[in-house]
This record gives sequence, structure tokens and C-alpha cells, in this order.
Amino acid sequence: MAVPFQPSGAWTALITPFEPQGRLDREAYRRLIEFQLAQGIDGLVPAGTTGESPTLTWDEHNEIIEAAVQAAAGKTPVLAGTGSNSTDEAVAATKHAREAGASAVLLVDCYYNKPSSLELRVEYYERVLTWVPEIPIVPYIIPGRSVSALAAADLAILHRGHPKRVPAVKEATGDLERMKEDRALAGPGLAILSGDDPLTLDMMREPGIAAAGVISVMTNLFPAPVRAMVAAQREGRAAEAQACAKKLAPVFDLVVCGVKNERKLPDGRSIDVQDKFPNPVPVKTMMAGLGLPAGSCRPPLGRMTAPAVERCRQALREVYAAAPEFFKPLEETFGVHAGDRLRDDAAWKALARA
Repeated sequence: MAVPFQPSGAWTALITPFEPQGRLDREAYRRLIEFQLAQGIDGLVPAGTTGESPTLTWDEHNEIIEAAVQAAAGKTPVLAGTGSNSTDEAVAATKHAREAGASAVLLVDCYYNKPSSLELRVEYYERVLTWVPEIPIVPYIIPGRSVSALAAADLAILHRGHPKRVPAVKEATGDLERMKEDRALAGPGLAILSGDDPLTLDMMREPGIAAAGVISVMTNLFPAPVRAMVAAQREGRAAEAQACAKKLAPVFDLVVCGVKNERKLPDGRSIDVQDKFPNPVPVKTMMAGLGLPAGSCRPPLGRMTAPAVERCRQALREVYAAAPEFFKPLEETFGVHAGDRLRDDAAWKALARA
């Protein structure tokens, strides 16, 4: 029986580790999930954007959801990523997640097709609600990736029409005014979960948003500190939450890593280009640099340039200087020494694009 879905606290958007040949690294995935559970994370989110769902086969997609549910062992809820740009695929994936024992499913707005908000609501979310009864769904609004976006009014229609089936939203618009509109139209019953690590406390503190927690990327590295930050804010210990957020800020700011890189044209000219390496490239780079079994990303995502890798390394150095205790759980779990890894030039150089 699935663990009841309680959309609050800190949830980890799990990375998907791959072997050097690009195959799913099942043993690494098991170890990473066990690390999350041992650190008391509030929930697991497999097969989302951070898990590189667009490059997973559906067999792999289903397998990692099953693995997360089995590892959670009926104690920790699992919010399974089942969204697609095909409604039929989303329905099939949602049926599988329900049968596997997921607590709820995360449905990203349809990417590339660019449906209107009306079409998203009627031809996507409502069809999944109708064709896959019982399991709750969480819309995932991230126009920076999907281009399309479910409007606040259509979100409110879904939630108010099906409060138990659509109890929450993952908000990754980066737009606090939009989030206030979500709250104003949907009412107090909708749980708003942050989809942006650096905005989490702002979203929780703003009365017009009143976010309930975060689906976090950086909990792949620091599950207990992020969970403590969210819990402190929810319990009214704002100063404690802010202190924790300040220590984590260097890595929160690197969910997407933007750096200038030089391009040499065939005619000999050099041009600077701003490259933005998206999630999960930076977090997987940081995990690998620290000696965790993350593996690389699947193409078209790849290695970062040396300046970007160094920026990730420097961010970790800053967190280590401010809070070395944050690294103790991963050191004990994976048998590494963070200080030594951060000083190992060769280890970080090996992660950069040649």
C-alpha cells in the first residue's frame, strides 16, 4: 500500500546515476537512495528533470520508480515523475507508478508541443485524472524548460475541482507574483512546493505564497541540512533557517551554472559565449568531484568546461569552510574525505570537458 502523500518538507529530486558506458547504474542508485533515507528526507522524487527523464527509456523510467518505492519500504513517500509531452505516455506512466506503489505523481507541463493552458488542463491533466483514478497528481510548472505553462486560473480549477487528487503544485517559474496568484485563486488548501532551491525560504516566508516545502536538487548532496532549514522555517525559527540557507547559498546558486567560454572560429577570431550548464550537470559534477557515485549525464547533456567545474568546486569549498559538518554524512556513507577531495586538482580536472 502506498505511503499517504503529505506535500510538505524537503523532498529530493533524485539524480539518475549512469555507468561510463551510459547504462543505468543500479547499485549506485540504490546507495544514493539509502543515503537519502538514512538522512531523514521527507520524500523521494525519481524520474524527474533532475533524474534526466527525457533521456530515460520507459523501461528505465519505470524501473527507477519501482526501485525508489521498494527502497522506501512503505515508510517514506515517493512522488514519481510521470509527465510527458504525450498524454497517452503520461497516462501509461501514471498507471505504472500507481501499480508500483508511488504515493503521488509529478506531471510536468507538456514540453515542445507548446499547448495552451486550456489544453494543458483539459487534454492533459484532466485526462490523467480521469483515466488513472485514486493517485494524487502534482502539476509541475517550469516554463523555462517546457515553454508552455499551466495558468494560475487553470491550476485553481484543477485543485478546487479535485482537492484530494490535485493537492499540490511544484512551482518553478521563478516568479513570486505568479505564485501569489496561485495562492489567491486556489486558496489555502493548495500546497505550493518550491522547485527552485534558492527561492525556497522566500516562498515560505511570503504570506501570499506560504510554500510548504521544496523539491530540491541540492538535497542530493545535503539532505539533512536542507530538511533542517525547511523545518526551522515551518516551525517559526526563521533566524535558524536563514543561517542554514546562508551556508548553503553557494551551491543553491549553482543549480544552473553559467560561465563565459571562448569559441575559436575557423577564421581565427575568438568569441566569448555565455554557456548555461543546466541541472543536473552541476550537481552531478559536484557529487562526482566529492567521490559520490553519480556518473556523468546522458547526451545531449555533457561535461562542463574547466571554468565551470572550478566554479562548482569553489562553491563546495565555501560551504565546507562555513559548515564542514554538512559533509559528515556523505563522508561516512561513501567513505570519502571532503577536504581531501576538494584539494585534489586531478580529480576535478578529470571532470572537465577536454
